[in-house]
Amino acid sequence: MENPSVGYIRSLLFSGGFSITLILFTPVILLLNKFNKPYKAYWTMIAWANLCIWWLRITCGIKYEIHGQENLPDEPVIVFSKHQSTWETLFLNRLCNRHQSWVLKSELMKVPFFGWSMGAIRPIPIIRGSGRQALKKIVEMGKKHLEEGSWVMIFPEGTRTAPGEKKPFAIGGAMLAASSKYPVLPVAHNAGSCWPRRGFVKRSGTIQIIIGKPIDTSDMTAKQINQVTEAWMEQTMQTIEAKPN
Repeated sequence: MENPSVGYIRSLLFSGGFSITLILFTPVILLLNKFNKPYKAYWTMIAWANLCIWWLRITCGIKYEIHGQENLPDEPVIVFSKHQSTWETLFLNRLCNRHQSWVLKSELMKVPFFGWSMGAIRPIPIIRGSGRQALKKIVEMGKKHLEEGSWVMIFPEGTRTAPGEKKPFAIGGAMLAASSKYPVLPVAHNAGSCWPRRGFVKRSGTIQIIIGKPIDTSDMTAKQINQVTEAWMEQTMQTIEAKPN
């Protein structure tokens, strides 16, 4: 077992690199967005995320294995991902070689540097607790982005959950799928075992990511979409959690 002091130092090194590179990349992203180059701003954000994933492996010894990569489709989809840590917000950008529009809480865009950068890459910001207004925005903006060829990224649980925990899926992503008829791509992982949701110290290990087959939503209601995806997520998480990290 790793010495706690060593783990703290390794995590401090990562956080330093994370913060410094974010401060350096953010002005570039904002300038590109200001000059109406949102896609270039997006790929600059991806370059930073890739750098962070690499630096995390170097400093904290966190690796990953992807299973089901053959399930990644060529056409736009709505990604329903497990949400355990900050790690997946960096990693999921690497899933496909196309623009992604993230459904996120609008207050996140006020966070210095990281939130400013996220706000520059065409997200779908919603106000927490706004009910029908948020659902309407997810459906309307989500359909627009999908029709333009972007993937829409959603954490259906709404907030981070600790390993072994689960929360019921919110209805917004399922309503978008039912309305647009685009497939849902489920993604499960155990990132929280290495990068805790409420902890500074990262733990070395190998994160397991499983990509499921796209779910055809053309003849399903929003409730059915959530039921099918939740069942897949629960079963898949049990498989992941049974493996040694």
